[in-house]
Amino acid sequence: MDEFKKNLRSSLGFRIFVYLFALLLCALIGTGITLFFMGDITQMKISQGISSTLIFIVPPIILYAITRNQPMRRLGFRKPNMAWMLLIGVVLMVVSLPLTNLLTSWNEKMDFGTAFESLEALLKQLEDTAGDLTERMLEVDTFGGLLFNLLVIALIPAIGEELTFRGVLQQALSRRCNAHVAVWLSAFIFSFIHFQFYGFLPRMFLGLILGYLFYYSGSLWTSILMHFFNNGAAVVVSYFQYKNGIDMDVEHFGATDSVWVLLASLIVTVGLIVLSAKFNKRYGRQ
Repeated sequence: MDEFKKNLRSSLGFRIFVYLFALLLCALIGTGITLFFMGDITQMKISQGISSTLIFIVPPIILYAITRNQPMRRLGFRKPNMAWMLLIGVVLMVVSLPLTNLLTSWNEKMDFGTAFESLEALLKQLEDTAGDLTERMLEVDTFGGLLFNLLVIALIPAIGEELTFRGVLQQALSRRCNAHVAVWLSAFIFSFIHFQFYGFLPRMFLGLILGYLFYYSGSLWTSILMHFFNNGAAVVVSYFQYKNGIDMDVEHFGATDSVWVLLASLIVTVGLIVLSAKFNKRYGRQ
């Protein structure tokens, strides 16, 4: 009987079933909560926070609790190989901003052609609607509102998305293919699942950075912190912008037309990832 349970827990089909069942159940509960909180913007934030928790945090924990020993550690909640990895991650998120904005600019200029005008119009309408909602959610001028936004818009998505896309998906892929392929595939799916075509390239680039940080640090804490740093920066900048009436393009912060700045950003970004790889080879996984 024990051998049967062991074989069942290690079965790929069983693990997929557990995850999809947990995801479906949580999605249904999240949908019910969303319908209940259909009032003002504060209620919408509460709904989003609960739904994100149910869809991105709960299913991975259920999956690993049922199918793995030491589930939290196996998900990636381990001490980073090097404390320096956290500093490297912070610097990476800053120095890669020009590259991120270049990809954003390229993405926004993409044209489907006349044959797909209706599809392009629909995608732009959906993204404009999502952008307007996000802007409304970011408009707070109290410290309590800032903390609430940091929780709902920055922290919960950072934990949930890293659990799902790095802790579960990337690790599952890396057990079946090359680690670099796993990073790129999980980054692609991470960006695709947001269903925002005109932000696809910069979001995939972010997914690549987070994926390599997780792989080379051996710890989900590293990618969670960097993801939170990325989301939280936009929340904090928007707070001061709205509170003090400062007109600033948050989405294109760090954008530049200087070829030299872009080249420097590329060199330093790649260099830091290579440095992370060297740390990983030297100190190994803990």
